[in-house]
Amino acid sequence: MIRDNKQLTAEINRIAEVAGYLWEKGWAERNGGNISVNLTSRLTPEERTMPPLPHQTGISLQEPVNALQGEVFYVTGTGKRMRYVAKDPFDNGSLIRIAADGASYDMLAEKNIAPSSELPSHLLMHNYLKASGRQTNVVLHTHPTDLIGLTHCKPYLDSEKLTHLLWSMIPECRIIVPKGIGIVPYEIPGTLALAHATIKQLSRHDVVFWEKHGILAVGENIIECFDMIDTLSKSAQIFFSARAAGYEPEGMTNRQLEDLAEVFRL
Repeated sequence: MIRDNKQLTAEINRIAEVAGYLWEKGWAERNGGNISVNLTSRLTPEERTMPPLPHQTGISLQEPVNALQGEVFYVTGTGKRMRYVAKDPFDNGSLIRIAADGASYDMLAEKNIAPSSELPSHLLMHNYLKASGRQTNVVLHTHPTDLIGLTHCKPYLDSEKLTHLLWSMIPECRIIVPKGIGIVPYEIPGTLALAHATIKQLSRHDVVFWEKHGILAVGENIIECFDMIDTLSKSAQIFFSARAAGYEPEGMTNRQLEDLAEVFRL
């Protein structure tokens, strides 16, 4: 049984842990946000070729993902709440395997839970990152209130300006999010147009803000992705707290940010 795989179980538990954090933070209203994690390295060769669920084979993708042939992913389910993913990830998510043609997928154990409607977008991002040689297994999308609030302010829809603002609020932000922030102008959620626009930003960044919608992070593990977004949220809270007190926050100087980059080899 796949649940006997301790490495896999540990990874699924981390997904559940982060789903709980997203709910507790208020970043996952109703079924807001989604998670996909490449689990291939956690599976035995036999598990990677396990039979699919009955009548759940050859499900077509809108665009092929040839770099992911044979890869297995956990994906949160369509319409599923993060608060329930936290309690039972197998009841609220899917295990899927990309077919050998890269143009379709099969659903695996344990239950017939339809994957997030954002699945094609997630897979396109995974495909791009793997083809680029990046060590990334996770795509995490969520809705942090403070960060989305910044995207409603036109001056902060400039990647360089927004990155500098958030970096300058607390030293850890410069260290934990060293590639800064990409920004995608508003697109309808769930569309491939949004996915392709995001991929362009992922060529330079690990975190991308979607105007008036949410935040997406990619990384080697899900805790790392959560930590990047959490740190950016802390920076935004510091900014808004200073403004609420009636002051324009000074922020760290360029020299101070450069010193951090030098010391931490960023």
